[in-house]
Amino acid sequence: MYELVVIGVSSGGIEALKTILPALPADFPVPLVIVQHRESGGDDFLAEHLDTMSQISVQEPEDKERIEPGHAYIAPAGYHLLLEADGCFSLSVDPPVMYARPSIDVLFESAAAAYGARVIGLILTGANSDGAAGLKAIRQKGGLGIVQNPETAHSPTMPHAALNMAGADRVMDLAGIPAFLTGLLQEKRRS
Repeated sequence: MYELVVIGVSSGGIEALKTILPALPADFPVPLVIVQHRESGGDDFLAEHLDTMSQISVQEPEDKERIEPGHAYIAPAGYHLLLEADGCFSLSVDPPVMYARPSIDVLFESAAAAYGARVIGLILTGANSDGAAGLKAIRQKGGLGIVQNPETAHSPTMPHAALNMAGADRVMDLAGIPAFLTGLLQEKRRS
């Protein structure tokens, strides 16, 4: 059964997140952890803005905070966000990866190590290849890989890179992702 959804997004990502997060039900059964590329030194406006329009809680996590179901967590600007095997977050100021901190690859690789086949990785719109190696790590551990259809992405570079390096279990248009995730997780919870 899946216990976590990780999302990587860059250029065009705010609109993508505004499509997905508000469409999830209040009883969404697992946490979502998101890396949206943004400048270091930014505030938590993005999390606050998405929280006002979503039925689930959207916030930036603190170091060592416990990961809770039914919440969406957005990596703070200027920090890598990692998931630990004990179910807590870890924040890091290690050097940028693929010119980004937070890095999608760092999040996804830590999720693959901590959750194995219990994680769903989702790559959305973006203008670089961050996330491709991380999605490959998730799929190699038996997790589910979903990539936004590059033809419908604001910036198709990141979805193309993920498909080229990692492949995908599903390639989907943005609008269909919330219902797919909700249905899949409700089905898994019943079985």
